[in-house]
Amino acid sequence: MKKIFSVLLAAAMLFAFASCGETAVVTGDDIVTGEPENIETSVTAEESVTTEAEYVPAEISVMALKGPTGMGLAALMDADANGTAKNDYTFTLVGDPTQVSASVIKGEVDVACVPVNLASTLYNKTEGEYICLAINTLGVLHILEVGDSVQSIADLEGKTLYATGQGSTPEYILNYILEKNGLTGKVTVEYEAEHTALVSLFTAGEVTLGMLPEPNVSSAMMQTEGLRQALDLTAEWDKVSDTSAVQGCVIVNRAFAEENPDALAAFMAEYAASVEFVNANVETAAAMCETYGIVPKAAIAQRAYPNCNIVFVTGDDMKADLGAFLSVLYDANPASVGGALPADDFYYGAN
Repeated sequence: MKKIFSVLLAAAMLFAFASCGETAVVTGDDIVTGEPENIETSVTAEESVTTEAEYVPAEISVMALKGPTGMGLAALMDADANGTAKNDYTFTLVGDPTQVSASVIKGEVDVACVPVNLASTLYNKTEGEYICLAINTLGVLHILEVGDSVQSIADLEGKTLYATGQGSTPEYILNYILEKNGLTGKVTVEYEAEHTALVSLFTAGEVTLGMLPEPNVSSAMMQTEGLRQALDLTAEWDKVSDTSAVQGCVIVNRAFAEENPDALAAFMAEYAASVEFVNANVETAAAMCETYGIVPKAAIAQRAYPNCNIVFVTGDDMKADLGAFLSVLYDANPASVGGALPADDFYYGAN
């Protein structure tokens, strides 16, 4: 399964954005499309979890990382700012995963968008207090070069590659690809603490070969003459693995989920609709990214969106893809997922 949406029950789609054009409503295996004003009539009262009259908006705190992990939220953030969202959201965007970890461990947020290995680690650290709602980002990593010496993974042998994401999914994805291509110990990898620091090294001409995620890839290429995308690491992963290169996911406080099922269903429907909107309306979504601080500049976001593999995968499909990817990480380094693979109760809505 590559880049597919797992969609909620038809009842949940009552809460989809009216601004998203054609909207998919799923009942069992049947997909019905229609203009927004017709969505409500496609769901019967018996199918509805709760009616418009009964629904009471909930206050939901959402923390997300800037960049791809948060880019799928752009339309939902806009709906909240305009007062058209079903819930009362408080969004907090940060640049460092450790900031999210601290808030999650303290139980300060209801929902968080995080790298997938961090989601597993936090599940273990909180003894199952935070569980996974959905996959929201697939592969976003690229190897960039000023020059044309790297045409394949094999061409990295003997070279120094600058990178970011040490201790997180980028490092584990890179190491796995190098290992499967017989390059372990044959490539020198130098890690920078911040994506922006590596972008600056490219623009200053101090680095000619590096690995970055979007939207930093787009930012670097817009600022550095002669910089090209040498390798797409999502494609390279696919060559050596049967699993998807899953990088970002959405986690929720278990107690909140159990106590607010209708509010959570509304959030998931609105998030899914937001992802559908940003993928279909890149220019508008890019402007939203700049407005809400998800990406510094709309031009960067607009160029990056097509390469960000933003999705909303839930239920059994989420469990299958994420579980397989976490198993790869665990086999490589158990500490990368918090020392143990999550139990089945980690996967919200999955069998």
